[in-house]
Amino acid sequence: MTNKFLPITLSLKNRPCLVVGGGGVALRKINILLEYECNITVIAPKAVERIEYFAGKGLIKYMKREYKSPEASTYGIVISASNDKALNRQVSEDCKNAGVPVNVVDSPVLCDFIFPAVVKRDCLTVAVSTDNKAPFLAGHLRLILEGVFPERWKKIARLSVDFRKKVMRRWKNEPGKRAESFNRFLNADWKSILEKMDDEQIEEEFNNLLEG
Repeated sequence: MTNKFLPITLSLKNRPCLVVGGGGVALRKINILLEYECNITVIAPKAVERIEYFAGKGLIKYMKREYKSPEASTYGIVISASNDKALNRQVSEDCKNAGVPVNVVDSPVLCDFIFPAVVKRDCLTVAVSTDNKAPFLAGHLRLILEGVFPERWKKIARLSVDFRKKVMRRWKNEPGKRAESFNRFLNADWKSILEKMDDEQIEEEFNNLLEG
């Protein structure tokens, strides 16, 4: 029986994360985790050069040895990316017995969570998933989303954060005015604004959108 996965966003800041395995697949997961300020430990008897580089830079902790059951139970989140299926099953079992969320690469039935296909633009994250049943489709849709959210959305996302702060200060006790300001921001022609205006002009446009 296949699993269904709830789409959520989870803070990993300072959370102890374990990656079992030291190959290219493990490296891809480590590259993702490094963006989220968690404390990463890798356990594997050998690892690709990039993992050893990260360890040498102090970005991760690398324990060059075999996995020892049930040590995964002491972590906050676990990824098992070994090419040893029996080991992956053991790691999954150790985690499930301890209530620790686990991802086993290419085995959704052993997973508590999966990695969706993601488009990230600063604080804006757009993700698509097929519950790992048809990952090629999720990957294709991610490419489509790359076109829907081009690079300018990084700046739009940052500007939206600043704009919300201004709105909450200016219209603190007036929810109707807040809604009007947000609607003006959302309906603005940001493509044109970013192409034609400098920072000072954008700040003036902010005030126009704020006041109406």
